[in-house]
Amino acid sequence: MPETVSTAPVCHDCDGFATATITTGSRSTDGTRATVHVNCPTCRGLGRTAPAVLVRIGR
Repeated sequence: MPETVSTAPVCHDCDGFATATITTGSRSTDGTRATVHVNCPTCRGLGRTAPAVLVRIGR
């Protein structure tokens, strides 16, 4: 079965893993851990960036 290849450029800061879930160390009343979802500030949680050609055209 062939693999699909994405042509979208991957963000260099997060390597495509744009969202991380971090535990705060505390627990809620039902015993589960409290978590915070954090997005990559460069790609804003998309995992990819705009090609350099599009950035140069806009300037």
